[in-house]
Amino acid sequence: MKVLVTGTTGQLVSSLIERAAPLRDVELVSIGRPEFDLTQPIPMREAIVAARPDVVISAAAYTAVDRAEDEPALAHAVNVVGAACVAEAAAKLGVPIIHLSTDYVFSGDDRRPRREDDETRPRTFYGATKLEGERAVASITPRHIILRTSWVYSPFGNNFVKTMLRLAESRDTLTVVSDQFGNPTSALDLATAILEIATQPQSDRFGLYHLAGTGETNWAGFARHILAVSRANGGPSATVRDIASADYPTRARRPQDSRLCTDKFEKTFGRRLPAWQTSAETVVRRLLYAGQWPKIPESRPAVRSE
Repeated sequence: MKVLVTGTTGQLVSSLIERAAPLRDVELVSIGRPEFDLTQPIPMREAIVAARPDVVISAAAYTAVDRAEDEPALAHAVNVVGAACVAEAAAKLGVPIIHLSTDYVFSGDDRRPRREDDETRPRTFYGATKLEGERAVASITPRHIILRTSWVYSPFGNNFVKTMLRLAESRDTLTVVSDQFGNPTSALDLATAILEIATQPQSDRFGLYHLAGTGETNWAGFARHILAVSRANGGPSATVRDIASADYPTRARRPQDSRLCTDKFEKTFGRRLPAWQTSAETVVRRLLYAGQWPKIPESRPAVRSE
């Protein structure tokens, strides 16, 4: 089976490439610039059609949440027009598309995990373009699986886990927001689940789903767990001091509560992603052993969050 993924360097794309490598029955093809540019619709569609995949994974996106407020045209071109063009190529080939979206389609004002049929009220331009992109994909081809996920991290690219470890190298105390809640999600876990569903019959499973790490926390709690794992394994550590969102203003206003309910995905596909604490520990230890931070002996114990 040939699986095509849009993008070449993102966290999810890098995780998909790694997780697909040992699969003998999957040929993963990633396409990116200059051949593939989400702001160039015609060449992009042609590149996908020419590859003739069995499944398309639409992973490339404009994800700079704050910058999107000042670059609305570019965010719209990538997240809406680009997503629609990828869906058009999949429809032309008659193959399924798995499209990645975000918890930012919700305002986060309601303090409960969000279900797929809950009202969406994005409060950022990024979230608005991702929601519009979802709708475009769904309207173009019925053979779609749209996956909303949240708080993605991995051993690749730039993400919260790496930022906490980097800051802890030079600071004794880190101030982290404690009044925003969500589900930390490992891109490695996402990649495994996506490849599983991409290689299964999907005729009665098309639709919109939430897929995120199991369990919930706030950013400060996430930071404490990251640094506890690092400390137990000889890596950098620091004390985390809770602050309110009002004390850390950003260009785009983040959802206060973007927890996702993943019951629908579990019921349909028979799987749930691992607990976020376990997956975060795996990524932290991998970063430490990879030498991005001081190397540690293999025998050092693991740790769970406080």
